[in-house]
Amino acid sequence: MAEIIKTFKESVPAMRFIGKKYPDFGGWWGDWFSNGWFDQLEKAMGGVDSIRRIWENGGGYVGLERRCEGQPFEYWIGMFTPADTEVPEGFESVDFPAVGLGTCFIYGNESEVHDTSGCREAVENMGMKIWRDERGGVWSFENCLCPRFTTPDDKGNIILDYCYYVK
Repeated sequence: MAEIIKTFKESVPAMRFIGKKYPDFGGWWGDWFSNGWFDQLEKAMGGVDSIRRIWENGGGYVGLERRCEGQPFEYWIGMFTPADTEVPEGFESVDFPAVGLGTCFIYGNESEVHDTSGCREAVENMGMKIWRDERGGVWSFENCLCPRFTTPDDKGNIILDYCYYVK
């Protein structure tokens, strides 16, 4: 069973998320690898080190979510980039201000760590307030970082970073 092993607040600068929007969760990730879309985004930002210079935990492949009652759910796949990164043809972007991230490390088997249902409560229990965009939406995301997410430990477990934008 996966568990939240750490919850903390990160400060992040203004960043641009570049990716593609989908109607819901699904099997879209395979398209990203087979089409080399992550490679295109890494090239557009001048290499992954450009985001890591401004955000220690940058460079991960991201499943971004936006929720707001009365508005359609949004699911995106892509990457965070420096705010001035040009958006390549065929992609869309979302610009985020310099705010905080409430981050949970979820530890467990890869098939279990995507249950992020306890993260919002964990973030709020640490005293963080959820940030909402100008239309009232709450943004959160899975940040799949190497090697935490990609290299299992001796028990076969990994760590998934799950983040909420917070004030």
